[in-house]
Amino acid sequence: MVSRKHKRTAMYKNLQLLRSITNSHAHSKTSIILDASKYIEELKRKIDVMNQEIAVAQDFDAQASLPQVRVEAQEKGFLIEVFNKRSCCGLLVFLLEAFEELGLDVLQARVSCSVNFHLEAMGAKVNEGADEVDAQVVKEAVLEAIKNWSEISEK
Repeated sequence: MVSRKHKRTAMYKNLQLLRSITNSHAHSKTSIILDASKYIEELKRKIDVMNQEIAVAQDFDAQASLPQVRVEAQEKGFLIEVFNKRSCCGLLVFLLEAFEELGLDVLQARVSCSVNFHLEAMGAKVNEGADEVDAQVVKEAVLEAIKNWSEISEK
């Protein structure tokens, strides 16, 4: 008899605790449990939304960590600048290969790879008889080289 009373008292206290946690105004056991179930579903939904926001923020951070590229047409070639806030081990090789594929000779370059990555290069077309290359084509090739480097460096 005492055991049954203790169980009821414990159940009542737990239901009241559940009621207060879920901000339920219900009085019956069934209504309190239903309100708690709805509350749990709402919490799950909020967690999903937060996880999506975190994923978007991480994608934004990943994109922000990609190097910035500027290509400017000059009288005898292109001024190509690539900058990133962090050091990019191996990126220079990918960029030089992209220049080679375009048929650009690097006439002059300054590169810093210590704390951050900064490349400033002057590139010119090797043979004038080949297809004409404009600044947009050079920029797209540099961005493609960065993308290729990024995919390999993540592995």
